[in-house]
Amino acid sequence: MASVSPSAVHLVDGSLYVFRAWHSMPDEFTDADGHPVNAVHGFTRFLCELLERVKPEHIAVAFDASLTTSFRNAIYPAYKANRELPPPDLERQFVLCREIAEALGIPVLIDHSFEADDLIGSSLWSLRGHGFRSVIVSADKDFGQLLGDDDEQWDYARGLRWGPAGVHEKLGVHPHQVADYLALCGDAVDNIPGVPGIGAKTAAALLSHFGSLDALLERVEEVPFLRLRGAASCAAKLREHGELALLYRRLTRIALDAPVPPHADACLRQAGDSARIDELCGRLRFGPLTRTRLRALVD
Repeated sequence: MASVSPSAVHLVDGSLYVFRAWHSMPDEFTDADGHPVNAVHGFTRFLCELLERVKPEHIAVAFDASLTTSFRNAIYPAYKANRELPPPDLERQFVLCREIAEALGIPVLIDHSFEADDLIGSSLWSLRGHGFRSVIVSADKDFGQLLGDDDEQWDYARGLRWGPAGVHEKLGVHPHQVADYLALCGDAVDNIPGVPGIGAKTAAALLSHFGSLDALLERVEEVPFLRLRGAASCAAKLREHGELALLYRRLTRIALDAPVPPHADACLRQAGDSARIDELCGRLRFGPLTRTRLRALVD
């Protein structure tokens, strides 16, 4: 993989890495008031390592604040209804993780109607118009739909990076087909059922043949003649659930019109706030190594 150019912007799926830290870090970390801060410790270590390795001039971290208030909930009330809301201890730590990012001079993206995916997608779309390429730091397969020829996705924990061709290797569809693919086969993580009886391989095969969900539904009479196991049944399911598939695509498609700053410097890393870092280090009871790393990143 080619080295990252100066015109790259790193867009970090912050919520993913907070959740990972919450599940992976022992619950022995507490702040000065005795509240758990294991997720903050893990997220801070991740952020320090990312900044030390990449030294990005342009970066932003997006967080979710719309688990029940996203525009998708209005379209489809069952959206993400399978997920429990974060417990108060974790909700509190999300706020602290945002504070850490801000104190390090990293722009933070958050909105109550749009999810972190939408904020990343809208930032990528806007910055592409200013000549930037994007590196999306996340393992989430949904982001595949955003990747242009010069963009990458980086699964930081596994050390894996891929571009548009990697999306096809993983899912069997091209980036512009990912939202259609997820609408067809569903996404259990987000409680999107998809079309009954259509799994990942069938969805990929259908999109390979027809190109898009719209073309598939317009030409559904051709489906029984495909060399596809259960083709006749598949066609019947598509006729019955075609309108739902179009609804699901409204859920699986990442929005590109979320309210993000439109200017080229929107994701320019600012000078860190050393006084705020010192205050957070004391309040969160960070150890000497983490304190040293944080101070070096704001000096």
